[in-house]
Amino acid sequence: MEIIILNFKNVGVFLILAFFVVVSVGCSGTPTSLENKSNHHTNTGFRNSPYVETASSKGVMFVLRRIWGSAFHPTIPEGHRIPENETIFQLEEFSENNTITWLGHSTFLLKVDGKTILTDPFLTNRASPVSFIGGITRYVPPGISIENLPVINAIIISHNHYDHLDKETIQTLGNQPRYLVPLKLKEWFVDIGIDAKQVNEFDWWDTKIIENLSVTATPSQHWSARGLFDRFDSLWAAWHIEIGDFNFWFAGDTGYNDVQFKEIGERFANIDLALIPIGAYAPRWFMKQQHVNPEEAIQIHKDIGAKRSIGMHWGTFQLTAEPIREPIERLEQAVSNGALTEGEFTTLAIGETLFYSPPLKGLSD
Repeated sequence: MEIIILNFKNVGVFLILAFFVVVSVGCSGTPTSLENKSNHHTNTGFRNSPYVETASSKGVMFVLRRIWGSAFHPTIPEGHRIPENETIFQLEEFSENNTITWLGHSTFLLKVDGKTILTDPFLTNRASPVSFIGGITRYVPPGISIENLPVINAIIISHNHYDHLDKETIQTLGNQPRYLVPLKLKEWFVDIGIDAKQVNEFDWWDTKIIENLSVTATPSQHWSARGLFDRFDSLWAAWHIEIGDFNFWFAGDTGYNDVQFKEIGERFANIDLALIPIGAYAPRWFMKQQHVNPEEAIQIHKDIGAKRSIGMHWGTFQLTAEPIREPIERLEQAVSNGALTEGEFTTLAIGETLFYSPPLKGLSD
């Protein structure tokens, strides 16, 4: 892949970009250790569970290499994105059906039993502490613009990294939706003008009934930060949502371990659909503890016992070193090797909609 180096004419631009990379990719130290190894809470915030190795500190040179990696856009494969007018047409054509649409990265729009749910909504151009400069820009527009979204009933937030929690998107969506967020993240929403009554915080394994949805926050293996001094201050989570006879699991952002996901599968039998990250995993020596690769995503799919999974967290930003199509090529290879059946774990084009009809027993293309 050809890399085009940016000509940084302004030191401030460079520092802003460096700041974003440090925060978003995970040059993080291990959080405070506690004697109580059964608890993911610490005296100052949160940690991954004790059997999970947390990402260790990395050198400045890796951060600089990540900056170069964020400065180029690869050649986009043909058909990677469906034009927005076609996405809107699909949503209107199937307005009486239950649908799921991938809007890019970790953002899905689900319409189930008359309820509309949005996951980790990022619908602007730049993932950055500053909206107009720095950070990492998307090389594919979102599947639908904010102004063309239907009315949203609930928004699920996995954690507070900039590519999963976008201030401009949230402020535009405003107080119409209910926001389902991990512990210690409610204050951020209130600070940017969201009514506190619209924000519901969850610890791992909390279950609440909201908008006729049965919502449970489940563990994941990740971390949180929006600056250099707030690491692990707020919790991160995956989510299980049950709506009538249909239930789905949204993984958010996570590394793999052989305990937590098996526990999720034991607690929630017959998950109809899982949304699991498959990208941003290279180089492995650095990303392993916080981002799964396709093979680990497949293992999560099996651990939780999902009937069907859709891959996300790829194809929108140049976050890490793997080529843009490598995640889906590795998924396809797994199918050909017999690790999965055809259609069991798939990907979508950005803006593509799948629809299915009641009773809600699963997806059919």
